Amino acid sequence: MKYLVLIPDGMADEPVAALNHKTPMEAAHKPMMDLLCSKALSGHVLNVPKGMVPESDTANMAILSFDPKIYSHGRSPLEAVSMGIEMAPDETAYRCNVCTISDDNLPYEDKIMLDHSADEITTVEADELIKALDAALGNEVRKFHTGISYRHCLIWKDGDEHYDFSRPHDIIGRCIRDYLPAEDNGGAEFRALMKASYDILNHHPVNEARRARGLKPANTAWLWSPGKKPQLPNFKEKWGVDGTVISAVDLIKGIGLCAGMTSIDVEGATGNVHTNYDGKAQAAIKAFSEGADFVYVHVEGPDECGHRAEVENKVISIEKIDGLILKPVYEYLKASGEAFKILVLPDHPTPLAIRTHSPSPVPFFLYDSQHEVVGIDSFTEAEAGKTGVYIPEGHTLLSHMIEK
Repeated sequence: MKYLVLIPDGMADEPVAALNHKTPMEAAHKPMMDLLCSKALSGHVLNVPKGMVPESDTANMAILSFDPKIYSHGRSPLEAVSMGIEMAPDETAYRCNVCTISDDNLPYEDKIMLDHSADEITTVEADELIKALDAALGNEVRKFHTGISYRHCLIWKDGDEHYDFSRPHDIIGRCIRDYLPAEDNGGAEFRALMKASYDILNHHPVNEARRARGLKPANTAWLWSPGKKPQLPNFKEKWGVDGTVISAVDLIKGIGLCAGMTSIDVEGATGNVHTNYDGKAQAAIKAFSEGADFVYVHVEGPDECGHRAEVENKVISIEKIDGLILKPVYEYLKASGEAFKILVLPDHPTPLAIRTHSPSPVPFFLYDSQHEVVGIDSFTEAEAGKTGVYIPEGHTLLSHMIEK
């Protein structure tokens, strides 16, 4: 038995006026998803436990069967693992976005968060900025590490792992004053570092070159999601299958690596709508052909489009996932002659209207090549809801898929 789990990150949404009051899932032409869900178990699942922040680490841990209430302690240490950073027990990891805030004469605190991703800055450009930050602000207790695009990491010896930071993608278009770490509750050093980063980055040559090309500058660092070195159960020991993770996002790679799974990097995989869809499909097929039992393919595009309020691109990303990833992997599995199951679901919604994650349940379908059933007509939020199937704890979903 082979198992494919496909995660179109943030795909679930709400009706959008620009799409004639359809959701992106309803508007997208996705014949492969619609075909499979017509023969599959469908319903809704809650991946983010009530009371927890709807972050991708929480949701993807749940899908991979790890109870977030036990194992979710911040995304940054998972990203650090993926980046090959060896964390000591007394070190705390922080996500360090390079963001765009307004470039004006107002005090730093009164600037506006314009883009949490700085126009999805390239990794090559961001690497220069992170090196500049480390040269100016790094020392014997803290060090900046380059990740991918706008997503980077700060390791801080004896850093506060419990500080409650604001998430930059939650405050787009807002003045940052009320969202900066507060000086009177343990956040003074974090606030000072973020403020200092603006002076270092705003007129850095990389950002001046970006302005000349009509792109947003990555002119501030934004810290959030702290955590200590993670510990996850071994996936193979738990389920008895060899698991592989394919993602452009360090967080997802880190979850897989911490669980003892293989992580495959795909050239040209960007984490946005312009990713290498075909490369991810071929990597999944190759993994199966080389003995992997379980392949987890995560595609960030719909989520980034949700954050950036890109309606058309969100629809396009869903269509490309359907045609360029799901279709060829399904056809390979079908031609292999071996029984297989396919699970498709977003980790969480990222509604275009709010430009951030929602903790709401998400639609799923589970296709079994050996036991086709009467399913739903189209893989959408509303159609999945009509089945009455609801799984309240996302970390139990995989038990419906894997045969032990």
